[in-house]
Amino acid sequence: MPVLTRLIPSPVVVDIRSGALDDLAGLLADQRISASGKLAVALSGGSGRALRTRLAPLLPGADWYEVADGTIDAAVRLADEIRGRHYDAVVALGGGKIIDVTKYAAARVGLPMVSVATNLAHDGICSPVATLDNDNGRGSYGVPSPIAMVIDLDVIRDAPARYIRSGIGDTVSNLSALADWELSQRINGENVDGLAAAMARTAGESVLRHPGGVGDDEFLIVLAEALVLTGIAMSISGDTRPSSGACHEISHAFDLLYPQRAASHGEQVGLGAAFAMHLRGAPEQAGLFADVLRRHGLPVLPEDIGFGVDEFIRAVEYAPRTRPGRFTILEHLDLTTDQIRDAYADYAKTIRS
Repeated sequence: MPVLTRLIPSPVVVDIRSGALDDLAGLLADQRISASGKLAVALSGGSGRALRTRLAPLLPGADWYEVADGTIDAAVRLADEIRGRHYDAVVALGGGKIIDVTKYAAARVGLPMVSVATNLAHDGICSPVATLDNDNGRGSYGVPSPIAMVIDLDVIRDAPARYIRSGIGDTVSNLSALADWELSQRINGENVDGLAAAMARTAGESVLRHPGGVGDDEFLIVLAEALVLTGIAMSISGDTRPSSGACHEISHAFDLLYPQRAASHGEQVGLGAAFAMHLRGAPEQAGLFADVLRRHGLPVLPEDIGFGVDEFIRAVEYAPRTRPGRFTILEHLDLTTDQIRDAYADYAKTIRS
């Protein structure tokens, strides 16, 4: 008999609501993640530290570990500190860097990891990937996805709005990444996982089409759910294909070429997605992307994040080198410097009109 179903790697619980943090201990015990309460809690020096006073009485069996930065060294150091302490699970409390460090450390010592996000800056909050700084710049490491996902809207509202905007750009860019995946299928025969694509597309479209904004609770729930869905889509496909294409290549190029000036991940991939849509000969969709990004206060031109046209062109030209073996519209067109310059001039003219 053929196998009629497949198991989907996903959190056993996703709790997105106001006041979710107050019920964290009960959630962990009820879901049998940590019935004993013996936990390691990794926290950031910013939002995580600020919440420790509130959470410490609720988690009396927890040990607390402050993480200095989002580097591979910090992740290895955390793993060494929690190794052999007989914890039930590791909880990450903070933004994307802390969550990525904790995912890697938990994987290294074989413990389940709980993601408690204090902002919605990108889909790493629930993905099977840890993006960490290393000696060569930045690397992506495959890890198990979180066993539980907790997002307290009261905490999210207290975070700077720029983090929410970054998450918007990251989620909308799914649609550009999917277009690249489908292009590679047509040109190279690359397999597209339909379920992963459907989830990533649903996430991207839900944010792209939603009329709300960063101050709207209904919109924040949609955005949070979209980021979680995107993380699960990556778990299903086994790679970042559902959410990473030319848009992310351009962002990685910014990070590598201008490390001291790079903007947020979501700002860069949103801009990259709009430009990639233009390169595909889809001016209406590129215009829609630009309109939505602009409405949420996100950049649509490199000058919006402090870069000149020549710097943007250099980033686009360099972008394919950031993901060797990945096929996107950039690799397909293989544009010269002058062709990128002409394409950008046309893009800028189109979205300004």
